[in-house]
Amino acid sequence: MTEKILILDFGSQYTQLIARAVREANVYCEIIPYHKSFEIDSTLKGIILSGSPFSVNDEKAPVVDIPSFINKLPVLGVCYGAQLTAKEFGGRVDKSNKREYGRAKMAKQKEDVLLEGVSDHSQVWMSHSDSITQLPEGFEVLAITESIPVAAFKKTTPGTQPLYGLQFHPEVYHSTEGKKIIQNFLVHICGCKQDWTPASFVHETVEQLKQQIGDAHVIMALSGGVDSTVAATLISRAIGDRLHGIFVDNGVLRKGEFEQVLAMYKELGLNVTGINAKQLFYSELKGKEDPEAKRKTIGKLFIDVFQEEAGKIKEAKFLGQGTIYPDVIESVSVHGPSVTIKSHHNVGGLPEKMHLSLVEPLRFLFKDEVRKVGLELGIPGDMIFRHPFPGPGLAIRILGEITEEKVTLLQAADDIYIKSLKAQDLYKSVWQAGAILLPVKSVGVMGDERTYEFTVALRAVTSVDGMTADWAHLPYEFLANVSNDIINNVRGINRVVYDISSKPPATIEWE
Repeated sequence: MTEKILILDFGSQYTQLIARAVREANVYCEIIPYHKSFEIDSTLKGIILSGSPFSVNDEKAPVVDIPSFINKLPVLGVCYGAQLTAKEFGGRVDKSNKREYGRAKMAKQKEDVLLEGVSDHSQVWMSHSDSITQLPEGFEVLAITESIPVAAFKKTTPGTQPLYGLQFHPEVYHSTEGKKIIQNFLVHICGCKQDWTPASFVHETVEQLKQQIGDAHVIMALSGGVDSTVAATLISRAIGDRLHGIFVDNGVLRKGEFEQVLAMYKELGLNVTGINAKQLFYSELKGKEDPEAKRKTIGKLFIDVFQEEAGKIKEAKFLGQGTIYPDVIESVSVHGPSVTIKSHHNVGGLPEKMHLSLVEPLRFLFKDEVRKVGLELGIPGDMIFRHPFPGPGLAIRILGEITEEKVTLLQAADDIYIKSLKAQDLYKSVWQAGAILLPVKSVGVMGDERTYEFTVALRAVTSVDGMTADWAHLPYEFLANVSNDIINNVRGINRVVYDISSKPPATIEWE
């Protein structure tokens, strides 16, 4: 069984970053709300307590029973987790004279295994309005900053497992040696072997899938995207052709995508059926201009088409999905179930309607981990590093009503744009890019003729996770060449503009 670290989440905006830092050290971890019960077994190597927007002195501040943990496991408290630790053992936590946010210099007061290899006066990132003003009896200071008397501490009284606290956030980029500190905790204090790799994940997951699925069949909606492709490949490794993939052409895919993706699936040895439902989608979208109406129409119609095809596979007992860990985390709130569960990859309502159990082999992986597993599985890099593409496809990049003519125009323009980004080695430096067909026409001149044709907006953003994004500063010469290529080769478009809005306040997609 894989060894793991448990992260108890008190609602910090940085909790996922702690998990990513642990995973980068090749140690498996899971995030759970602080109030959720858990079992301590031989696979669990340690516990990390996250930060929180709360103060430990709030009347309803979240609390966990730290003394019971340290009888069995090493514990590291981060920011709020450190303050809670100090308070639970009898220390004092008070409002700071001045709130401390941003960079600070940590000065080591004592050598300790937690700070081994970390330079003195290392830069750390603070984000707190409370400070530990007095440590409990049996605790000692390991580091301070100019502003606070306790930046790092440990419990020194014998008889329990190691207990540490950090007033700063080691998981964020601006704590320059923070990941070294986390690694020291994982390896030297928790004794983790650091053997959780893409290869070990593939091997363990395939074995688990064989156990979970047995002799049954699995149906799965495929999109051509990274998550569904990697999930399907893992399932296929476990059960072969008993995985039945269904890839629907909804009429708003990229140019040539239906044929290209089916060919790639064949190369990967996946059992996939392609359904050409373009005309059905076009007829249902006719007259619809509202973005939400377009989304709902496409979503409902997709389920209808998928269900009709899936109904032919009588042996199916499972529905495969490409759900990944951020989707899972965001559907579980620290304060109880959240109202909205993300469903980018989910075929809403179908598991219950068709009496199917779910198979989600990626539900504990972050996006970058999914890509590493995909490469380990031998999936081509072009597929693994594809930009995100919205579920409703080009329907939300055509502002206003969808027609087959508009789709053809946008597919051609988008194809020129994306191929140009790849040819100029700009594609990988951009997080997401695409062309948007605007619902306006403008006057142009081609030769001696006046034209009255559509305008296309080009969009390219840089981002880490899509939550925030900046417009990509593509070279002027590149944009000029793309504009010329689109206008000269796509009859019906005579003007190209470039979107220089960031998120926030704008969104990445226009609808």
